[in-house]
Order: sequence, then C-alpha cells, then structure tokens
Amino acid sequence: MKRFGFVLLCLVLVFMVAFSVYGAKYNYILATGGTAGTYYPYGGAIAQLFNTKLKDMNVTAQATGASVENIRLVNKGEAELAIVQNDVMDYAFNGTENFKGQKVQGFRAMATLYPEVVQIVVSPESKIKSVADMKGKRISVGAAGSGVEANARQILEAYGLTYKDIKVSYLSFSESENAYKNKQLDGFFVTAGIPNAAIQALCATHDINVLSIDKATLQKLSAKYPFYTAYTIPKSAYKGMDNDAVTVAVKATLIVKKDLDTQMVYNLTKTLFENKAELAKAHAKGNELDLKSAVEGLSVPLHPGAEKYFKEKGILKK
Repeated sequence: MKRFGFVLLCLVLVFMVAFSVYGAKYNYILATGGTAGTYYPYGGAIAQLFNTKLKDMNVTAQATGASVENIRLVNKGEAELAIVQNDVMDYAFNGTENFKGQKVQGFRAMATLYPEVVQIVVSPESKIKSVADMKGKRISVGAAGSGVEANARQILEAYGLTYKDIKVSYLSFSESENAYKNKQLDGFFVTAGIPNAAIQALCATHDINVLSIDKATLQKLSAKYPFYTAYTIPKSAYKGMDNDAVTVAVKATLIVKKDLDTQMVYNLTKTLFENKAELAKAHAKGNELDLKSAVEGLSVPLHPGAEKYFKEKGILKK
C-alpha cells in the first residue's frame, strides 16, 4: 500500500511539472552560452524570474555557442530571447566582422545587462605605457575571430597600429596567462567581466600593469564604434595596480525576436528591472543591472515594447 502511495505521488508530481510546462501559454527559448561561462547560469536566473513573475510563461535557458550563434538562432526563430555582446549585435545588424556581407536583422535590443570590459595587460618589463608603445612587442589579441580579437584590432587601429606592427598571437585567456608567465608575451587583451579569473591568477604570482586608453582615443573609438562605452577599472580589481585604468567596455545585452508581441516585451522588460533584488540573489551579475544605463551602447533599434517601458521610466524621451 505504501509503495502504491509513493508511485501515485510521483505520478502526481510528474503531471504537475508537465502541466506547468505544456500548459503554459508562452513557451520561449532563451539562448545563452557555454555551461562554464556566465551567460548560461545568468540566463537561467533570468528565465526563472520570468517564469515566476509572469502568468502563463515558460522560458527555458538553452546552452549555446554564445553571441554569434545566439543571433542566428533568434533570426531563424529557433529562440525568442538571447544574451549577446552589443558589439557582435552591431556587426550582425550592419553586416560587418563575423557577419561581413550578410546583414542579420531579425532581432531587436531589449536592454543591456552588465559591462564586459576590455582589459589590456602588459608586463612592467616591456616598458609599454600606452597601446601606442606596442609596436614591435609580443601581443596576444585573443582567439582568432573572437569578439576579443575584434576589440583588440579596433583599439590598435585607433592608435594607428595594425597586426603588421606587432608580433601577434591569437591566444585564449588561459593561454595568454601561461604565455605571459613563461615570458613569451609582453601583453595581452581580455574582454570580460571584472575581475577576470585568468588575470587574477596571473597577478597572484607576477607583476602586471593595466593600460588606460587616453581621452582622445576613447572619443575616436566611440565615434566610429558606438557600441563602446567608457569604463574605469578600479585599482582594487587586481593585485599590483597602482592606479585606476580607464578603458572601454561592451555590454552583455538581452535581445528578442523582432516580431515578438509589443506588450509581451514590455512585460518582460518591466519584470526584469522591477525585480532586480531577486535576480541579484540568484546570480551576482544581477547587481550590475542598471536602469539608468540600460540603453547605453545600443547601436541597433530597441524593440517597441522595451522602448515603451524606458520612455515610461524617463530613460528615453517620449
């Protein structure tokens, strides 16, 4: 009898879960990133927030290859929402870089989530005081074809340099860390949240300098690439930093299908920002969600539903 009761309870629980998913009026996919990165768990926290706060809603966070793949998934209608870097979003919308010659515009921006900061690490022994001093030096610009590599190339270009002017390597964060430790690099670029684990591990045993980008170059970069925003890395971020470093950041951004219902996107946007405290409890990056900067660095159109919310809150002019 007890066994029968246990089986019956299991069946009821299965039925309840199935009903909650298949009984939902809205079943959406939120494309994120790899399971070892930030996008996947943060996307899961966002999905859970939507599911608990919005009626008839079932959002599932899906692990993916991140920004480039996510944009293609939303464009093809295989996902309704996605987290992407705003620079990659710009490339897609305008048909440049990874999307050269092929504009992808079946998506719209909803809101920026948190900054991903361009961090330029150099060895004190290299005598590099500015990006301009990298000429002839051994520099890793990130993995070939990555967002980091595009950022590095654009910043070098702003200083009048190309890959021909440096001894270039295309290394991941961990590979750059190891090469630096082995004195095979004079410096490297990282685009990631603050603090970055590879840089933290490096400065625990080795001296580093973190370069600033001068004001004139910051203006030049933001004029040509509107997805960049200025960002100050505090000297407390990494061991050995004597001063704050002024650099640029791109933004992790939530995008949605272009044709998603206006009221639905309004509800999603409102739910996201008006439940920040709950989101922050589920994932630390929720603390960096900021209504005041939610549209900074967006170079593609906002979805009308998000635009409605931001106008209502005074972030955009009516």
